[in-house]
Amino acid sequence: MRSYAKMMSLTKIDEYEVMYSSNTFVPRIWLKSNDKFIGQLIFEPNGSALPPDNMVNDQVNLYYHLDDYKNAIDLLRNDHPIYLLYSGSGSGFENGIQTTTEMITANKHRSTK
Repeated sequence: MRSYAKMMSLTKIDEYEVMYSSNTFVPRIWLKSNDKFIGQLIFEPNGSALPPDNMVNDQVNLYYHLDDYKNAIDLLRNDHPIYLLYSGSGSGFENGIQTTTEMITANKHRSTK
């Protein structure tokens, strides 16, 4: 049996690039570490079903609704350092950007309300 923590990948984000297309492509934020693209945040229309997060050619694709764009760009602009967390694809995996190197598990940092 594999440990959940062993499957996680945490990579420091050094730079980002914004692509806000004027055509049918959805907005994206490309993430870089050590001058190498490590993934992208992809912002789908609000209310649409989001595809599962995935990894293609060693680059992570994380899907959000367009309403989340402002929060994501604010984190990238204002919080340093910031990290890309990738646990896996499908239900039960938590992926995202975070402001700590501490691995966050499913129960940690959740409200007990």
